[in-house]
Amino acid sequence: MLFDSHTHFNNEDLTSLERQALFSAVDNAVRSGKMSGAVDIGFDLPSSQMAAEHADKWAWCYAAVGCHPHDAKTMDDDKLLQIRELAAKEKVVAIGEIGLDFYYDLSDRDVQREWFRRQIRLANELMMPITIHAREADQEVMDILKEEGAFSKERQEYFGHAGVLLHCFSGSAELGKQYVKLGAYLSVAGPVTYKNNKKTVAMVAAVPIERLLVETDAPYLTPVPFRGKRNTPLFVEYTARKVAEIKGLTFEETAVITRDNAMRFYGIKG
Repeated sequence: MLFDSHTHFNNEDLTSLERQALFSAVDNAVRSGKMSGAVDIGFDLPSSQMAAEHADKWAWCYAAVGCHPHDAKTMDDDKLLQIRELAAKEKVVAIGEIGLDFYYDLSDRDVQREWFRRQIRLANELMMPITIHAREADQEVMDILKEEGAFSKERQEYFGHAGVLLHCFSGSAELGKQYVKLGAYLSVAGPVTYKNNKKTVAMVAAVPIERLLVETDAPYLTPVPFRGKRNTPLFVEYTARKVAEIKGLTFEETAVITRDNAMRFYGIKG
């Protein structure tokens, strides 16, 4: 029933045994009807290759391929070409995660900007959804998305929406409403469950449920009541329960709506 719209089975800190146990646990949840699927999100070329392999192996797993702003410094033309080739695989459903991160600045900002723009252009060329990472760069991310045509009429007509997803959205309610007006989707992660995170609660309250997805970003951003432990896709339930509480919906309604939103965004057929 639940769909984890953004996770990292490809995280480099997982041992092969831990990764296999994680896949087995999610597979059991899918078989029992608790989960419908998950998207393994690339953050550089090796993790994108791994995500595509995982999607080939597990029927319920899908992949996104791309380079995170932290890893923009590792990119070159050849790696972009390899990402393009991966994007042609049947179960690769988006370019991502791409964007800007001015909080850690692990890559030079101009390098981040260059590869963000080039990967948006790739997504436009291939007419694929885009999964966005934005931290301490909200306005510039929106400006670049606009400048590069991510909200173009062509994309709107092709997808029925812009094909843009703001992953783990931490912006204001007003910014969230602006993105929805542009045709984007917003994904909510574990921080919505944190006691003092009134900003994300206000955003969820302000944005139509039809434009919200839930995610874990596992192994990061573990929701309450497991905060402090390693996150897993199984914990997406707790984010969905908080969204349901904020929106005045049942958990079951929220699980189904956010699942359907994720599948619509990624173009996954039920």
